[in-house]
This record gives sequence, structure tokens and C-alpha cells, in this order.
Amino acid sequence: MTDTNWHLPNPDTQPEFYADVPVKRLVAFVVDMIVIIGLSLVIVPFTAFTGLFFFPLLVAAVGFSYRVVTIANGSATWGMRLTAIEFRDAGGARFDLTLAFLHTLGLTVSFALPLLQVISIVMMLTNERAQGLTDRVLGTVAINRRAAM
Repeated sequence: MTDTNWHLPNPDTQPEFYADVPVKRLVAFVVDMIVIIGLSLVIVPFTAFTGLFFFPLLVAAVGFSYRVVTIANGSATWGMRLTAIEFRDAGGARFDLTLAFLHTLGLTVSFALPLLQVISIVMMLTNERAQGLTDRVLGTVAINRRAAM
């Protein structure tokens, strides 16, 4: 389901949509990592405990799947929902499965190459829409959710 009657807010005239987004993304990331590690720990017994030998890879796979599924189903991970932020594409629509996959892939590449992650964080802290590297490449943005009407 896409929102065709909604566009990205202008950071000059509606700065409240971008207020505290970098901090909220950090808090959401921590919450999401707790959920991902918890899910991974639940999976370990089902691997006859061999999952402990490749636990970082298990966490990465669970994390990738978790992010794609939650973002595709609500344009936000559970941590993002807790902090009241969500992703929007360049036209203001919620993410679909393809965009959720691409955004998660970009995040994963940034984690694999720490310099890219540092660049992404600096970008989030210095541009008016608080966009990271993956956001700029895809033309997406994380914003504060609108209040229900």
C-alpha cells in the first residue's frame, strides 16, 4: 500500500519532521539489535547448538531478514516504531519490499566497510534531512511519524 497523496516535508518549513531523527535512529538501532540477538539466541537450540560456532553470521542473517520484513511491512523496524520514526521514499511513499531490501543491503554494506558507516553517520548529523549514505543513494529519508488524524 503506497501513500500517493503525501510528499516529503520541507526541512525549512517543517523541521519538526526531522527533529532528533539521528538520535532516534541510534536508539532504534540499539533496540533492534537487542531483538535480533534475542531472536538469534532462540534459534541456536534449533541448530543443535552448532549456531554458537557461527553466531555472528547467524545474527547477520537474522538481522537482515528482520530488517527487510519489518521495514517492508510498516516502513519501520520495531525499534523505529518505538521511537516514532519511519522511512519514506523520494515521493513520500512508504517502503515496499524492494526498497526495504535495497535499504537493508546498503546498511549491511556500510556495516561491512566501517569507513562507509562513519561517512553515513557524519552525513546524518550534518544535512538538513538527516540522511545517511544509503538514504542519499536511494533518495529516501527517515522522518518523525505524523500524528494519527
